[in-house]
Amino acid sequence: MATQKLGMLEAVAAGIAAGGAAGLAVLVAQHRSLVERRRHDKNVSLGRQQQLLYELLTKAIDDPDLAAVLDTYDEDFPHATQRQYLFANILYTNALLAHRVGLVSKQELFGHLRQTFNNRIVRDYWRATSHHRQSLVSTSEEARAGRMMDALIRELDENDEEWWIVGQPPAE
Repeated sequence: MATQKLGMLEAVAAGIAAGGAAGLAVLVAQHRSLVERRRHDKNVSLGRQQQLLYELLTKAIDDPDLAAVLDTYDEDFPHATQRQYLFANILYTNALLAHRVGLVSKQELFGHLRQTFNNRIVRDYWRATSHHRQSLVSTSEEARAGRMMDALIRELDENDEEWWIVGQPPAE
């Protein structure tokens, strides 16, 4: 009889353990789903923000009066140069967004920006806006990308020949 009770207790304990394990598996799946949903929602928000930025910048590109609102450079530039810098900003932020939402790896971002920043106007834009990046939190993804670009631009400036092999792509 004691053996039967012990066997019954073991069966009950096994049932409770199995139920607990199943419950834990459900909780883990729900947590993963919630994390994925939050990531998706963040990416959608980033995309909407990028679209709004694009719309605002293109308005400023087309209208010198609106471009004047965005003129926070340390020196005066003609409107044509401001337009180029605003367009360069669109190119950079679009590439950065593609990385942030997982469409391209860090190495792919580096390769794309190496090609984009091979253009002297884009590098001039980067220098003219260096003070804009000083307020970034140093550990932010944007600050890390900025430091990567600073190093790449130094190397591009030193080696205009064979620009496609300049710089060390970052580790993932």
